[in-house]
Amino acid sequence: MIISIIVAIGQNHAIGKNNQLLWHMPNDLKHFKEITQGRSIIMGRKTFDSVGKPLPRRRNIVVTRQDVEIPGCEVVKSIEEGLALCAGEDEVFIGGGAEIYRQAMDKTDRIYLTIVHENFDADTFFPEIDYAQWDEVSREYHNADEKNPHPYSFIQLNRR
Repeated sequence: MIISIIVAIGQNHAIGKNNQLLWHMPNDLKHFKEITQGRSIIMGRKTFDSVGKPLPRRRNIVVTRQDVEIPGCEVVKSIEEGLALCAGEDEVFIGGGAEIYRQAMDKTDRIYLTIVHENFDADTFFPEIDYAQWDEVSREYHNADEKNPHPYSFIQLNRR
């Protein structure tokens, strides 16, 4: 099973503020949907709360220490428990937030990284990436446009 992180970060590794995304980038949302549709995605409860509902056409697994039920989701106590539910799948996605990314980084085989080419005021950041451990497989640069207010790049990294 390939364990993949999918994340959009600012140049300063910013990913959120006040449990919200820092930008509205329709092309990144489309990219996220194309990559994760039909797959399992593991996310923390705060990330799920910021999304507000299960992601359609995906198996939603929410990691929380709380004893809660979330309609349309499977609730687990740890990333490991979430990964165990996905045994036999070819690729599973880690969808945030910061603490979930940090815990998953050493287990991750692939990173689908969107870099939004600006620094953002944030209170939540993606962990530093040790690029010596990763091979860049692809990179697509995109200019800002009328719908996507910031330049950005889609990058795929595979662990060496």
